[in-house]
Amino acid sequence: MTINCNGKLIDLTTPKVMGILNCTPDSFYDGGKYKSESQFLSQVEKMLSDGTTFVDIGAYSSKPNAEFVSEEEELNRLLPVLELVLKSFPETIISVDTFRSKIAKKAIENGAAIINDISAGNLDENMLETVAKLQVPYIMMHMKGTPQTMQTLTQYDNICKEMLFYFSERVGKARRLGINDIIIDPGFGFAKTLEQNFEVMQKLELFQILELPLLVGVSRKSMIYKTLETTAENSLNGTTFLNAISLQKGANILRVHDVKEAVEGVKLFNKLNQI
Repeated sequence: MTINCNGKLIDLTTPKVMGILNCTPDSFYDGGKYKSESQFLSQVEKMLSDGTTFVDIGAYSSKPNAEFVSEEEELNRLLPVLELVLKSFPETIISVDTFRSKIAKKAIENGAAIINDISAGNLDENMLETVAKLQVPYIMMHMKGTPQTMQTLTQYDNICKEMLFYFSERVGKARRLGINDIIIDPGFGFAKTLEQNFEVMQKLELFQILELPLLVGVSRKSMIYKTLETTAENSLNGTTFLNAISLQKGANILRVHDVKEAVEGVKLFNKLNQI
């Protein structure tokens, strides 16, 4: 189970960590936290030294009811940070969190290695074709609607069954177009109620039927802090717990704000599985 990132083969049979780098002012946890070049670079340096395999850069907040951002604004936020990171840490494997094909193309042309699309190509009809031409790994997430509407679209007869149908349709289309490396993301918090998030987590191993790498992103999300009646800032312990469950149920990539803790969790999980 390997993916090709700018010529580097990354083996996902042992779980990897993806560190989040937001260059949005309104992200739910760390929005606006990094303002200067030195702040961005020190955060990337920390993530790399803590053992992250990937750095995921996002310039459009996809939290519920997030503000709409134009393509131009998204590019203006993204490209300087992307170029800055690769200039200082040229070996970094960068994933770009975008649902727009033009941004995806620009990002890959400027050195990014992976496209991470919350909409699995549903919000831009050119996305799958663009990724196929770029020949890069593609993370496709499950959601319905847009960040502005998704929390009104939580009606399912059987959520996991419907998600599997969604992924099989999206994967089939991606494969026909020639996308080779596909990673699936259940989309915790996207068009799902609190209870539905936990149902998906409880049945996470079902997604192994797709025989594709599985990315899980629960880091500091509302399913944790609402359940624990706390805040995103106080949700690291809950994140670590659910990351451990995710690893046991087959997660190949953990997408997190806190790399050190996730990497430690993966090391312990690997040790457990060696015995």
